[in-house]
Amino acid sequence: MNMKNGAEMLIRHISQEDKTFVQIDSDADGYTSASLLINYLNSLFPSYAQNNITYRVHEGKQHGLILETIPEDVKLVIAPDSSSNDYEVHAALRERGVDVLVIDHHEAEKISEYACIINNQLCDYPTKSLSGVGMVYKFCSYIDNLLGIHNADQFVDLVALGLIADVMLMKDFETKHLINLGLKQITNPFFRGMTIKNEYSLGGNITPFGVAFYIAPYINAVTRCGTQEEKLILFESMLDFKAYEQIPSTKRGFKGTYETRVEQACRNCTNIKNRQNKARDASLKIIEQIIEEEDLLKNQILIVRLPAEYAIDKNLTGLVATKIANQFQKPTMIVNETHEEETDELIWAGSGRIFSQSNFTTFKDFLEESGYFEFAQGHQGAFGCAIRANNIESFTQYANTA
Repeated sequence: MNMKNGAEMLIRHISQEDKTFVQIDSDADGYTSASLLINYLNSLFPSYAQNNITYRVHEGKQHGLILETIPEDVKLVIAPDSSSNDYEVHAALRERGVDVLVIDHHEAEKISEYACIINNQLCDYPTKSLSGVGMVYKFCSYIDNLLGIHNADQFVDLVALGLIADVMLMKDFETKHLINLGLKQITNPFFRGMTIKNEYSLGGNITPFGVAFYIAPYINAVTRCGTQEEKLILFESMLDFKAYEQIPSTKRGFKGTYETRVEQACRNCTNIKNRQNKARDASLKIIEQIIEEEDLLKNQILIVRLPAEYAIDKNLTGLVATKIANQFQKPTMIVNETHEEETDELIWAGSGRIFSQSNFTTFKDFLEESGYFEFAQGHQGAFGCAIRANNIESFTQYANTA
C-alpha cells in the first residue's frame, strides 16, 4: 500500500523541518482525516506540527488539491481523503520540487507517477470499506510500528466518526471493529462536545445510528453552508492544541466576551444546520413540482433539471438528490443550469445519488460508460456529474432501455 514510502517521505521532511501543507477535504471524512493526521503528528512532534504545518479548508464543496491555493514555500503537500486522480496537480508540484503524499480511499484510473499514493482501492488490501480517515489511521499505525509506540490509538474516535459519516459498510470486520472501539473512547474535543450537546437525542448511549443522525449531519452542514471562518473554527475544534483556545464570542448578547473554539464550533453547527434545512426544504418544493409537471417518474433514472431561476446552491445538490432519491426510490440526478465559458453552451451540472437499499451499485460507472456525460466523479452512489444539454434526451432513452 506504499506505507513505507509514505512514512519515509514524511519523516524525511520532518527531520529537515520543511514546511508542510495539508489540504482538508470538504466533508466529515475529510475533516476527521486531516485532524487525525495533525493530532497524531502533534503527539509526536508538537513543535513541528504547530509551527511547520499549514492547512486549508475548501471554499465550497470542492475536492482535491487546487494548485493556486498551495503556498509557495512548502516542500511537502499531504492530501488526506482526496487527490488520487489529481494527476496534473501532482506533476506540477513535482516540477516545483514539492513532494505529494496522498492518503485516500476513492477510486482512480491509475496510480499517479508524481505522488506517493496510499489508497486501499488501488492495491490488494482487503478492507475496501475503510474511508479516508481509516486509511490515515492505518498510516499512523504503521509509523507507530516503526517507532514501537501506540499513539494512533488515541484518535480512534475520529476514525469512528469519519467512517460513520462517510456511510462505510460495517460488514467488514476491521471497519466494524474500529467504529465500536472509537465509540467507546470519545476524547476528541469536538466529538465529545457534540455528544454532550446532543445527549438527549443520543439517549445517553453512543451508537453508530446516533452518530449518523445527530452528529455527522451537522459537520456536513458546515462544510456545505458554513462561511470560511465557520469551517475553519469547526476544523480547529477537532485539533487538540487548538480546541480549547479562547476566541471572541459570537453568542448573541455576549459581545466583548470570550469562549473556547470548541464551544463556538458546536453552537455554529446547530445554527448552520438550521440554515441548511431552510434552503433544502425550499428547493424540495420546487423540485417536487417539476417532477410532477414534467412526468419525470416515468423514467428509470430521475433527472431533475433546475433552470437558473430555480438553481440551488451547488453545495446542496448532493443533499437534495439524496432526499429525492429516497422519497421516490429511484436513482436521481439534481442538476443546475450552467454554461460553458468559451462557447456559452448549456450544460447541466450537479449531483447523482442512489436511494437507501438500492441494488444499483454501479450508478457512476453507468453514466461514464454511456458516453453521454462530461464527467461523473466520486463514489458509485454519490458523485458529481455534468452533461451537455443536447445529450439529455439521448441519455434518458439509453437509460430507459438499458
